[in-house]
Amino acid sequence: MAVTLEQAQRVGYTCLKALLRFAFMVANNLVAIPSYVLYLIMLQPLRMLDSKSFWYIEGVLFKWLLAMVASWGWWAGYTVVEWGDDVKAVSEDEAMVLVNHQATGDVCTLMMCLQDKGTVVRQMMWLMDHIFKYTNFGIVSLIHGDFFIRQGRAHRDHQLVLLKEHLEKYYRSRNRKWIVLFPEGGFLRKRRETSQAFAKKNNLPFLKHVTLPRLGATQVILKTLVAPQENGTPAGRDAVIKESKSKGLQWVIDTTIAYPKGEPIDIQTWILGYRQPTVTHVHYRIFPVKDVPAEPEALTHWLYQRFIEKEDLLTHFYETGAFPPLQGQTKAISREMTLSNLWLVGIQSLAFLSGGMWYCIFQYFYHCLF
Repeated sequence: MAVTLEQAQRVGYTCLKALLRFAFMVANNLVAIPSYVLYLIMLQPLRMLDSKSFWYIEGVLFKWLLAMVASWGWWAGYTVVEWGDDVKAVSEDEAMVLVNHQATGDVCTLMMCLQDKGTVVRQMMWLMDHIFKYTNFGIVSLIHGDFFIRQGRAHRDHQLVLLKEHLEKYYRSRNRKWIVLFPEGGFLRKRRETSQAFAKKNNLPFLKHVTLPRLGATQVILKTLVAPQENGTPAGRDAVIKESKSKGLQWVIDTTIAYPKGEPIDIQTWILGYRQPTVTHVHYRIFPVKDVPAEPEALTHWLYQRFIEKEDLLTHFYETGAFPPLQGQTKAISREMTLSNLWLVGIQSLAFLSGGMWYCIFQYFYHCLF
């Protein structure tokens, strides 16, 4: 089949746009990430004198970095529509966010849709696969205090011990509020077959759009961060409530990400922007942590129910293009998430100005020394 001139022009334009976007992303990373690190090195005396102020500034810089990632998708036309409960109402409380996992773009989507949720982004902790430690953003996540978890049965028990120690050391000392995890333990396409085989063997529901979640990390987070008596069971010495002001973990936010036609966006698409503008849909349900059982068997059942509900939500979405209304509603209400282009341009400009400043500083000292 012959390629028309119009088709060739369209392909050429897409390739040129992708190349320019990739060049911008590389330049963005080369100035923004080193600037983040260098600012925090310069602020180490403040960390010793007033750690609360230091981590406040670090959180602001962290939020700006995530906003830069969000801008790559926003300017490509990848937007978000939100459904269900309004999570802004609990943005100042401690919460655990449970998310289904389809592709690398899930993280970028969350970076975008949480930008307008008050202080959430600068005070959140991420649980992510250890492979992300070796990406360009790995040094940022290490400094911020995110946790990199190694997958696989051979590592599981040890990783949960490390997670508990990490939460005790960093969660409240750095004033974290939300903790985000993907309980399925991997991408849908990689885990679906294994999950379905496990479900069949154990007489559990057959799931197509999500996989059965793993209990470990969720249980450790609840045992470590929930205040005594919050979920009906004394937390005892497992609770890390060191400051009288802390109420402990108060909410579980069940978050379901849905892509049109079930075609997720990956990080390559987010960066290069070769896919047509796409609206990703994010559904929230908020549960008080006191309603979440503490015993392993009951917690496993509760967690399975959440993902069975996700399956129903996604089935409805793929059939109708919308999520169903919440209980008590006659019509589902959606909210279009927006970002300020002026704000995004301002942050990007600050990153490039910072990069230029650090370059001039290093050039000055180099000439002084040599």
